[in-house]
Amino acid sequence: MTEYQSIFEKVKKASRKLVGITDSKINEILEDLAVLAKAERNFLISENQKDLAQMVSQNPMYDRLLLSADRIIGITEEILQVSRLTSPLHHVLESKVLENGLSLKKITVPLGVIGIIYEARPNVTFDVFALALKSGNGLILKGGSDAEYSNLAILKLIHSVLEKHQIPTDAFQLLPVDRAATKALLEAVGFVDVIIPRGSQGLINFVRENAKVPVIETGAGIVHTYLDESGDLTKAKAIILNAKTRRPSVCNSLDCFIIQKSQLKNLNELVQPVLEKGVEIFADAASFEALVPNPKISLADESHFGTEFLSLRLAIKTVENLEEALDHIATFSSKHSEAIISENPIHIERFLLEVDAAAVYVNASTAFTDGAQFGLGAEIGISTQKLHARGPMGLAELCSYKWVVRGNGQVRA
Repeated sequence: MTEYQSIFEKVKKASRKLVGITDSKINEILEDLAVLAKAERNFLISENQKDLAQMVSQNPMYDRLLLSADRIIGITEEILQVSRLTSPLHHVLESKVLENGLSLKKITVPLGVIGIIYEARPNVTFDVFALALKSGNGLILKGGSDAEYSNLAILKLIHSVLEKHQIPTDAFQLLPVDRAATKALLEAVGFVDVIIPRGSQGLINFVRENAKVPVIETGAGIVHTYLDESGDLTKAKAIILNAKTRRPSVCNSLDCFIIQKSQLKNLNELVQPVLEKGVEIFADAASFEALVPNPKISLADESHFGTEFLSLRLAIKTVENLEEALDHIATFSSKHSEAIISENPIHIERFLLEVDAAAVYVNASTAFTDGAQFGLGAEIGISTQKLHARGPMGLAELCSYKWVVRGNGQVRA
């Protein structure tokens, strides 16, 4: 047995005990972790600084990697939100008695052991632990080298709280940052029930193409917002500004603003707020012509459409009508989050009906695609596929079910 198989075996064995932990005990553990993370925030920030020192601040991943006092407070609040949620386990989904007297119940159970492969996002370590523990799942974490010190520091706090409550720490493990560990995790058939990658499209593609374990695709967000001829300008300015600049490095941030051509007369007003925030704009020919010359505005080429920028960059596409907007979204969307700004109820309902994405918005910022915002406490990822889970994945999506059959000596003819 290799070094990694030994780790996988320990996690699998220890995870079987998690389903028997009472929900009240789980909540105590999460509450204690939130308290400890706040108390040790200087330690976490110090270790995080070691990671940040190895990355240039212009890197789009820098913002995701950063841990500040405020962000740690936000993380602890999400941990506490998870603790307040109803346990997803042991729910009876279906119950019936057959003619032969057999009693059948369909009951929610953990997936088992979840593998998470992620890049420079140390908050993920806290989030997925809270969700995995609450849903009775073991956890194998494979973070990137960019966040090595941060992840080790977080896991140290997690293990400290688990030991305090006499919960086996073997059920929650962090693999080394080397590539051999990634390969081993992707091939951990019989030990890992599902792998969830969180990161760039390149990471997600690599995991999907190389995994022998089932994968739930998450993360990559090529996000559009369409303003039709009836759209309210005040709403549009606020929505575009928020969706693009609130946190440009996250997957729900706006990548392409689609504008119906009759609104081009308002385009300068619409983009002024984002230009003031330092956003670089790549405009198609029609919108470029409508815009006042600015060093931050250049003519777009095809490469700018269908790109997840993860930075202060924005493409603009001009369309004749809703039909053309829907075609553009269908061509370039990653099926993450899409929005329409409109006062036309027919356009709104058609957009909601036809757009194929995990989250579809009307007159609101796509920045809300987030587990905590959706009332899930936190998220293990945002699924962009359709099997098993779609959109922000919380506790319910980390469960499967089993049939419990009670009899009294019945045999089948």
